[in-house]
Amino acid sequence: MIVAEIMTKNPIVAAAGMPLRNAVALLRKHHIGGLPVMEGDHVVGVLTESDIIAQLETGRISDDLWLPSPLEIIEVPVRELINWEKTKHALRNIGDTPVKNVMTHRVVTATEDMDIEAAASLMLREGIARLPVLRGKQLVGIITRADIVQGVGMSYDSKNEGDLA
Repeated sequence: MIVAEIMTKNPIVAAAGMPLRNAVALLRKHHIGGLPVMEGDHVVGVLTESDIIAQLETGRISDDLWLPSPLEIIEVPVRELINWEKTKHALRNIGDTPVKNVMTHRVVTATEDMDIEAAASLMLREGIARLPVLRGKQLVGIITRADIVQGVGMSYDSKNEGDLA
């Protein structure tokens, strides 16, 4: 089985200059975990949930907070409140950030005629969950781990149908 048989054609994409909040809205709306990022007709990156989560770094839990012994019981909730405030601040600040500032710049791709086993191997080797599919330099699809699992399942089912007859 080849990538063209199981890829999602015409994938949802983000523009490199798009505000991150708009790209996140696309991820939520389409229930997907990543987007190819385009600059004109060229794939210039991939935006993933991991890229977004990395932007929410709020620093370590505050070590400098020390309350007297009778109040130690509330120390943890106070620390958590401080960290929640840091997280809210981080969330407010990243929404206007252009996707190109957050995306993964190194793009690993597949071709339509690649065997799904080769695509799976590439994903494992690179530690990624999706591959934009190119025809030359043109984006024609995307393949994810779930697509490969489904493709292997379909391949297995079709091989075993003859055994059931």
